[in-house]
Amino acid sequence: EDKILDPSEFTTYLTEKIKVAGKTGNLGTNVIVQREGFKVNVLSDIPFSKRYLKYLTKKYLKKQNLRDWLRVVASNSSTYELRYFQINQEDEEQERKVLN
Repeated sequence: EDKILDPSEFTTYLTEKIKVAGKTGNLGTNVIVQREGFKVNVLSDIPFSKRYLKYLTKKYLKKQNLRDWLRVVASNSSTYELRYFQINQEDEEQERKVLN
């Protein structure tokens, strides 16, 4: 929602990179990649690895130089979210522990 990541570009990237039957761009009617606002949904009629989707997301973040700020987190058994690293809060907590 803060426009650091463009969902339409990410949707296009997934559409181009997802492999079906060993071929990229071979989605057909088996896999559908759609965008709803700031969410990107991947719907599949065939067995589809959630881990593969995480791999592609990390690859996209690395390509866009966003891997240092965003991480991929499983929010439930069928969903991934992109979250910011909480580096500043951890540093402040460590400083507080040292001072106490």
